Amino acid sequence: MKLIKQSFTLLALLVSFYMSAQVRVDPTPEEKTRAKNLAKKYKNDKDVEVVILKANETFEFKYDRKYKKMIVLQSSKEELMNIKDRAHIAKAVFYDSNSTVTKFKVLSKINRTLHQKVFDEYVKVNDLFYHDQRVKYTGFKFPMQGYKFKFEFEKKITDPKYFTSVYFIKSQPIIKNTIKFVIPKTVDVSLKEMNFEGYDIKKKKYYNAKEKATVYEYTLKNMPANYRENHMQGPSYIYPHILVLTNSYIDKKKVKHTVFAKTDDLYKWYHSLIKKLKEKPADYAAKVKELTKAAKTDEGKIKNIFYWVQDNIRYIAFEDGLAGFKPDESQNVYNKRYGDCKGMANLLTGMLKKAGYDARRTWIGTRRIAYDYSTPSLAVDNHMICTLFLNGKPYYLDATESYVPFGEYAERIQGRQVMIEDGEKYMLKKVPTHDAKHNLKVYTRTMKIEGDNLTGHVKEVYKGQSRTSFLQGYNHIKSNKKKDALKYYLDGGDGNYLLTNIKTSDISNREQDLSIDYDFVLKNAVSSFDDEIYIDIDYDKDFGGLDFEKRKTAYQLYSKTDIESTTSFEIPSGYKVTDMPEGISVNNEDFKINISFKVQGNRLIYHKKMVFPNALIHKKNLQEWQKAYKELDNLYKTQLTLIKK
Repeated sequence: MKLIKQSFTLLALLVSFYMSAQVRVDPTPEEKTRAKNLAKKYKNDKDVEVVILKANETFEFKYDRKYKKMIVLQSSKEELMNIKDRAHIAKAVFYDSNSTVTKFKVLSKINRTLHQKVFDEYVKVNDLFYHDQRVKYTGFKFPMQGYKFKFEFEKKITDPKYFTSVYFIKSQPIIKNTIKFVIPKTVDVSLKEMNFEGYDIKKKKYYNAKEKATVYEYTLKNMPANYRENHMQGPSYIYPHILVLTNSYIDKKKVKHTVFAKTDDLYKWYHSLIKKLKEKPADYAAKVKELTKAAKTDEGKIKNIFYWVQDNIRYIAFEDGLAGFKPDESQNVYNKRYGDCKGMANLLTGMLKKAGYDARRTWIGTRRIAYDYSTPSLAVDNHMICTLFLNGKPYYLDATESYVPFGEYAERIQGRQVMIEDGEKYMLKKVPTHDAKHNLKVYTRTMKIEGDNLTGHVKEVYKGQSRTSFLQGYNHIKSNKKKDALKYYLDGGDGNYLLTNIKTSDISNREQDLSIDYDFVLKNAVSSFDDEIYIDIDYDKDFGGLDFEKRKTAYQLYSKTDIESTTSFEIPSGYKVTDMPEGISVNNEDFKINISFKVQGNRLIYHKKMVFPNALIHKKNLQEWQKAYKELDNLYKTQLTLIKK
């Protein structure tokens, strides 16, 4: 139940659905009253049009003679009510080569099956990379407030290793839901409860003599819909869910089958997929020779190969499919010039091996995932990279991250545990981390008044991830639009901010700091009244839009951030600064802000330092940020006042 399922919602809502003619069953007065009461309950959430009045879900482990192994039968029933005047919703069920949807239907409230069109198709990315994951979906219209439908489906998961988690949040709020796990004594399963705090969830355990199984029953009340906020952490950090860990089961012949009882079992299965690959490194042998022949050092040869894969293999980001754990053969990725993370990691590994280096395929869960390899489950990772050992030191090479230099690491993999192939064994290590200073972004400005305008010079320097982010965006723009794109990046499309004499360092070099120099004219930026002049000295207003008054979840930045800005403003002759804004000094574990104003001779020095050392503002610190934000917002709104002496 990964995010790809949630990402489908927008697609589904863009499709027009038409139900065939049915006998309409209008709501009763009681149902209309209930809908009105629910509308009042959710009046502050404008996106809520439909609620799930009640739902029942069952996940039952059963031995299947056809598949000759344990399977999981999922059945789900929902009763939905419209609480607005009209509503349109979509319902979808995802499946793949290891599962099948055996039932999928919409019913009226009196249990009459409604025969409308059901779509069933492959999930695809950019019309280019096809995966074995499919989706079955439909949609229906609620014609009036209080109208009810029922939705039911059944799904068969034919291998318990792919049954990894059950999330308790759905696209609509749930008034009451009952979730059952039916586990026979022949199955060893652990249910790990995650993120239950703050929710009305009751649990009971009992034995079903008829099924000869233990039942774990969870009753949930008043569950909110799966909410969306920008810069959220992955769902495993946020939503209540059950992590399902199937250790082993016993078949009808009393034979025990291990699924993932420990981390060794997880690697053993991963390694079995690798052994099935039919690699043909001869396909890219000439390219490897070409890339390494001019380099004089091992590091130079490795960089040439690493950067070539970054720059020439198109990354298709499709990492959430449960069945997509087998990498594509390296020669296929090379010849097609595109691949997902597994295929690109496999190609990079193959090319480095061909050049004579010790390169290993490596599994990793990005920062999106809350678990590590102490949990033996397919839910622990969603990504693959290459680990290179050079002079006894490991380097973690992620070919999907363009313009990341050799020896540096993208934020999403920093500090994450990795599983490195080592023949029949494996190694567990951690990717090194960079501190915020590594990503330092420096702005140095000189500024003065000319008529109604501010004029001056700016020098910007980008390091680490700030440099990489700039290069990624800039170098993916078509060549004939790069000049306009650079200007837009610097001026934000502001027609009053005129830039000239733009000069940059080598904007294709991922290994050196990026610097940009330019002159500017900020038109109509000076207001004069009698003997007073007013100006806004801060054009950037970094992080001025982070208003967290209504935010529910932690705020995740793209990377650890360190911004330092110094503006030297020339005070006009005959004037002095008055009503100088007060500075800000905030020191929190998640953010540090220091802003100061100081007059030195005929210049005002405005200095700003903002550091986010964790690339995250934790939920517990949102209120502290809100206090800092209000100070910051007030400062950004305060103009600098100059008066005649």
